[in-house]
Amino acid sequence: MPSLSAQTPIIVWFRQDLRVGDQPALTAAVQSGAPVIPLFILDKKVAGNWTPGAASRWWLEGSLMALDKDLRSRGSRLILRWGNSQEVLESVAAKTGASGVYFNRHHEPFFVEEELAVATALEQEGLMCRRFGGGVLLFEPEMVRTKAGGQFRVFTPFYKACLVSKEIKPPLPEPISIKAPPVWPDSEILTGWNLRPSGLGWTKGLCNHWKQGSDQASTILNLFLEKGVRTYPEDRDRPDREGTSILSPYLHFGEISPRQVWHQTRLRSNIRPDLNKGSNAYLRELIWREFSFHLLHHFPKIADEPFNPAFKSFAWKDDVQALSAWQKGMTGYPIVDAGMRQLWQTGWIHNRVRMIVASFLTKHLLIPWQDGARWFWDTLVDADLANNSASWQWVAGCGADAAPFFRIFNPILQGRKFDPTGTYVRKWVPEIVNLPNRVIHAPWESGIYVDGYPRPIIDHRLARQRALNVFKNMRTETERLR
Repeated sequence: MPSLSAQTPIIVWFRQDLRVGDQPALTAAVQSGAPVIPLFILDKKVAGNWTPGAASRWWLEGSLMALDKDLRSRGSRLILRWGNSQEVLESVAAKTGASGVYFNRHHEPFFVEEELAVATALEQEGLMCRRFGGGVLLFEPEMVRTKAGGQFRVFTPFYKACLVSKEIKPPLPEPISIKAPPVWPDSEILTGWNLRPSGLGWTKGLCNHWKQGSDQASTILNLFLEKGVRTYPEDRDRPDREGTSILSPYLHFGEISPRQVWHQTRLRSNIRPDLNKGSNAYLRELIWREFSFHLLHHFPKIADEPFNPAFKSFAWKDDVQALSAWQKGMTGYPIVDAGMRQLWQTGWIHNRVRMIVASFLTKHLLIPWQDGARWFWDTLVDADLANNSASWQWVAGCGADAAPFFRIFNPILQGRKFDPTGTYVRKWVPEIVNLPNRVIHAPWESGIYVDGYPRPIIDHRLARQRALNVFKNMRTETERLR
């Protein structure tokens, strides 16, 4: 077994854990007393078939800038390299005399394969590799099991098991200083990676809506706990209100850890008991994130294939024109179009509206959930393989703990219930800004048609019945083949 020397550097390999606080690999390296070389590698093979989309790459640049700033304030810096991860790690170790590589465990299928292969290869080269849990999740996927020792397939039992499991460890403190190596290895220039391509209109919208980094994540969390968490159970479904924490991209890139969110939320509710209801509802959503990773870890094919195998024979439609109308926010249904335009202009979409637009694509239009997941993957700044896959399958009806297929969101009623004054749709669909509240979610029902805004591309009642018929036929065929 290779051994470490306090005089030889340790490479800390950053990936989707771009922070200095509650960073297990970085903390262990600092505590060893050895010089530390923080390293980020841009590997175009990352995630295999799920290479980060355009919005994720845009976010990454700002996140790396913020991380480098945090490291420099502690006497360190972030080294950037492009290339094959194993080859880069071997090269940096050889040039710096590093004797170890520390990194936090990740759970996407590609990352799992990559880190095991890298660790094996580096140890054969005489380097010590240490892989740490606790950097991405509250619970490692193997920790939460059914009473029979198996994997959960339904969220509520999983949630209850998490609540009674071992106490969640408190976050690790931020290091005050980080020992630098005698000589720094060469680093590439971040802007040379072209993560933020010019000429794309949506990049201006992203810049106007987001600021990356751990400091910003902490500010957002504190503001939410101060002003938003108390009304979270009521406001979380209202896209016309600022009722959510919008921390999802910061969690995805590891600018804040789930343990930091969990403990700060619990601490605040202990001080203010009136926040308990909202805190519990909010932390339940954090455990939904855990459940999604649990599913991806144990059933890694869910990113591409239906969890329910019966849906492999489902009669999805290949409708390029309808898919394009959905992507552009031109379906004629205001709540759907508002959500898709919010997504395009900000890289984010309200959670209730995510469900509405996903249901519309998969059930009104019968377009495969994979097409929707791919579009979200490219346009969401919080595009997360576990959450994206599990949530799309949940709405489509083919996933674990799925919404029944006969639960088809009515976009008109959803708009009237969760955006009753039309505030949300007016913001994102300016063509209908002057319509009265009573007709704004279905103007055509009152014989109102607005120039420049399309009529509905499909009738809700007909689409609903068509979807139910297709589902019934699939179920009948599945039973016949048993």
